[in-house]
Amino acid sequence: MASTNKILIIDDDQFILDMYTLKLKELGFATETARDGKEGLKKVTEFNPDIVLLDVVMPAMDGFDILREIKKTKAASPKVILLTNVGQKEDVERGTKLGADDYIIKANFTPSEVVEKVKNLISK
Repeated sequence: MASTNKILIIDDDQFILDMYTLKLKELGFATETARDGKEGLKKVTEFNPDIVLLDVVMPAMDGFDILREIKKTKAASPKVILLTNVGQKEDVERGTKLGADDYIIKANFTPSEVVEKVKNLISK
């Protein structure tokens, strides 16, 4: 797998950031993290990731607002996976309507399964 694939993880949980950064770097992905929406949007433009792993529940700006902003920015058009514990049917539908490429409920997937989904999305 090419090591040029770049992943941005936007989550306010440091444990999640560290865990996924470690797993993705082991596979040769270039990985950046952001702890809030403002920082995340800045890194989308600067880092230009292939995929953004995005939490929904965060302070200041939620994941849906961030997703909306990412999709508005034509310069960078990463694929976005919502990675969250917000799993109501209407939330999943909202995320999909806003343009998320996948919607993963953290509690239902192991980190390895999430990484598999990242790899599958990159190969599409």
